[in-house]
Amino acid sequence: MLCSRHAKMVSSKTLTFKVMRKNLELVSPAESIPYEFKYLSDIDDQDSFRRYFPLINFYEKNPSMEGKDPVKIIRDAVAKALVFYYPLAGRLREYVGRKLVVECTGQGVVFIEADADVMLHHFGDTLYPPFPNLEDLLPHMPNHDDEIINSPLLLIQVTRLKCGGFIIAYLFNHTMCDAAGLFQFLSAVGELACGATLPSIMPVWQRHLLSARHPPRPSIPHPEFHHLVSDICIPHQQMAERSFFFSAADISTLRRSLPPHLQSCSRFEIVAGCAWRCRTIALSPKPDEEVRFLGVVDMRKRMNPPLPLGYYGNALAALPAVTTAEELSKKPLHLAVELVRKAKEEATEEYLRSVADLMVMRGRPPSGPILTKIGPGANYYMVSDFTHGGFKQVDLGWGAAAYGGIAIGVDCPFYQTTWYVSFNNVIVVPVCLPLKALQIFEKQLQMMMMAARTTSAL
Repeated sequence: MLCSRHAKMVSSKTLTFKVMRKNLELVSPAESIPYEFKYLSDIDDQDSFRRYFPLINFYEKNPSMEGKDPVKIIRDAVAKALVFYYPLAGRLREYVGRKLVVECTGQGVVFIEADADVMLHHFGDTLYPPFPNLEDLLPHMPNHDDEIINSPLLLIQVTRLKCGGFIIAYLFNHTMCDAAGLFQFLSAVGELACGATLPSIMPVWQRHLLSARHPPRPSIPHPEFHHLVSDICIPHQQMAERSFFFSAADISTLRRSLPPHLQSCSRFEIVAGCAWRCRTIALSPKPDEEVRFLGVVDMRKRMNPPLPLGYYGNALAALPAVTTAEELSKKPLHLAVELVRKAKEEATEEYLRSVADLMVMRGRPPSGPILTKIGPGANYYMVSDFTHGGFKQVDLGWGAAAYGGIAIGVDCPFYQTTWYVSFNNVIVVPVCLPLKALQIFEKQLQMMMMAARTTSAL
């Protein structure tokens, strides 16, 4: 059943505990670094990347590390890693045309030491968002776009648990790297924490590889950057969160219910189409209102030639699927799946280069909803697939994490979600919606699943 673990989620979310933080400190590179200015690419400094993105890892007690302090080990390893990734220890500057440049000052990243009066098992047998007391486990997150200028580019908090385990939470400035880039940096931290003298993959800057052409010449319409207006506005206090589970059997059932030409579609396309359709019905935009799905794709290996191993900048494309609310809501699931699949097929090198050109020509326009009031928009749904993110495998000396990935909370815009594998190859879809809409979403999902079982049994 898609929602069979809802009871566990509610019980873990009611958990309360105290987190005692020490004063923040700045961790600088362990050795001297060059002072220089480094330009970001025109994919890096998109308006929608000018924010901090939260990730979190939970680690169990490891008897072989008895008596060793994770705070000291991680702090020292971060300082060593910053020797190789020294731009992360710098500060952003903004030049003409909103162009972002890193001044490599070596000032360092924020590091916070903390202790919590809770044990890892109190979070439940299986870890997945939403996590309780998340605001106490994450470093302070800047709230405004202009705060990214002259601010630390990475914030880290290590929280010891009473059981001997610990939690490490990160906020990284998205203009500096995407999830794959951050994973590369954290893997280097883990290798250095475990005694290595060099990272196994050396970092590559080379942001010019994804800069705009001269002269810029966008070749694709890019509806994801065309402004949409939404009248739906929900106060922050009315938002609710829930995680929905798609097992391999669920996905197989949904796939068998699709027309023959979609039988080979990926699990991403199936679950994305399913969630997009249910969410649109739950929010009930006007029938003729345009709705958009944005599927985020890593383009590293789709470039010709592929980006060099070690490139840790943003290499993401957000491919749009566009229809009307009525079309998506009234027609069968296969329409949504087909639209998502078609969008993914358009993830080409020319697409990404066209985005870079558009940034320069149009002053780095935002992607996402434009609002008639203060509040989230209903007509955008963006998905980043973390099922291959690898964050759980970051070993800091205590082995693989019990959980590693996105730290979803109600502060995340509700038009965006992130997927990840939680356990036994189950896809987990965190959903943040107004409570009434969330209840409709769940009902629609159950109805869709029942219909798929009926169709696939014929």
